[in-house]
Amino acid sequence: MEKLITPQKAYKNLEFLNSTDARTLRILSEYLEPDSRMRKLKVKSTVLFFGSARIDPDRTNSGLARYYWEAEDLAFRLSKWSMDLKPKGKNFVICTGGGGGIMEAANRGATRAGGLSIGMNISLPHEQFPNPYISPELAFEFHYFFMRKFWLVYRARAIIAFPGGFGTLDEIFETLTLLQTHKMDRRDIFVLLYGKDYWKSVVNFNALVDNGVISPDDIDLFHYSSEPGEAFNMLTERLRIHL
Repeated sequence: MEKLITPQKAYKNLEFLNSTDARTLRILSEYLEPDSRMRKLKVKSTVLFFGSARIDPDRTNSGLARYYWEAEDLAFRLSKWSMDLKPKGKNFVICTGGGGGIMEAANRGATRAGGLSIGMNISLPHEQFPNPYISPELAFEFHYFFMRKFWLVYRARAIIAFPGGFGTLDEIFETLTLLQTHKMDRRDIFVLLYGKDYWKSVVNFNALVDNGVISPDDIDLFHYSSEPGEAFNMLTERLRIHL
């Protein structure tokens, strides 16, 4: 008696799905699955926190340690404020890249307020593990950096950049470039550089204007703050226009 052949369905073929030929399917999956999950949970908009994963609140000798607690405080205030709005759907959900440092602080603040928070992690050779304060139903793991960047920014109505290194600089400059070139509407997103002294020491924006490589009005694409209460007031005033 001949042996029956049971062909495998293509969408169950893991060897194929992990192959070069199926790269397009993997990219589409990283677009469709997060969108589906956030729509089911009625996440309409986010407030995105950028900042270094290396800022450790226990390193009291570090000049940057205070930013961990200030990020936690600001995320707490914003999350509590957004929950008290009680609109249909969820506005201004705290979102981070899912790792440690400033990202952990922001997710931690939202959790302390009793709110949901998003963590969009990335698989790296030296693994970045999701921090424990992300809402489990909103914990994502991306393979492609560009898809992760898309989802970090797509629903954001405000971006707060705390002190950070290459990754933070990459993320904030890409955002500013999209705003400068009108690929994102300047009215749709509020950019706040938190820690004025840090940012002014790291990036001389005025020198870019003086050398003619950006326009004077490009400086208006972002704002500075160095205190959680002040930042909260600036952000909530601007975010109200999206209600």
